[in-house]
Amino acid sequence: MSDVNATMARLERARPGKVILWTLLFLGGVVMITPIVFMAATSFKTGQEVFELSIIPDRPTLENYLFILQESKFMRWMLNSLWVATFSTASVLFFDSLVGYTLAKFDFRGRQIVFIAILSTLMIPTEMLIIPWYMMSRSFGWIDTYWGIAFPGLMTGFGTFLMRQFFMSLPDELIEAARIDGWSEFAIWWRIAMPLVIPALSALAIFHFLGNWTAFIWPLIVTNDPDIYTIPVGIASFNGEFQMDWEIVMTASCLATLPTLLVFLLLQKFIIRGIMLAGLKG
Repeated sequence: MSDVNATMARLERARPGKVILWTLLFLGGVVMITPIVFMAATSFKTGQEVFELSIIPDRPTLENYLFILQESKFMRWMLNSLWVATFSTASVLFFDSLVGYTLAKFDFRGRQIVFIAILSTLMIPTEMLIIPWYMMSRSFGWIDTYWGIAFPGLMTGFGTFLMRQFFMSLPDELIEAARIDGWSEFAIWWRIAMPLVIPALSALAIFHFLGNWTAFIWPLIVTNDPDIYTIPVGIASFNGEFQMDWEIVMTASCLATLPTLLVFLLLQKFIIRGIMLAGLKG
């Protein structure tokens, strides 16, 4: 009898608003995960089964994975993407945090103008910057080089804004005490300020790494050598002149998605914490 009463009490507490909210969240989750399930299922299909209505393959095969790993340059493309994303992320963490700290803790003439100028770069569409980037790359001989792929993302306006907001929340008394003790500004930034903004650094690193991992337009334009391709460009190269081998594309996409899923699964608390704290910084 007590179990029945407990069940009835839970049902009474389940307000219609909560039921609707959870139903919408469930439907949204289904909509978001369906393309991933379709992609994974297609990777095990043969070329004849790709266009069949059934999602689950009738004759699952690993031939697509063997082709990707043994007969293509997929692993080379993955290493290229890993190098570019890692180097670019390290550069962003260093320079954006340094500039953000300078704008937050140094009082100099024109500080607000510099900050506004940096923020204004966020309003410029990437498509408008591609031609200047390409002309610069061609002039300096950066076409078909890793540096040519990475240099547009070595510093970002968003990262500078995010780090400045976090550094603004640090007490000035802490910085002044370190200065009185004779610490250099670089030592104060590195040994005192940086450890206190780990959530912002984590969120910035994750977002920037994933953004570079999935970048397509600029690496496509600046690379012609298949050995320099990143993963998105390499996957696009599977497109034939007259047809698309969808089973191969889906297989490569599955393998390329695994690192991003792993990052989200392992570091999701840092992503959520960084977003929450960034929203609280004024």
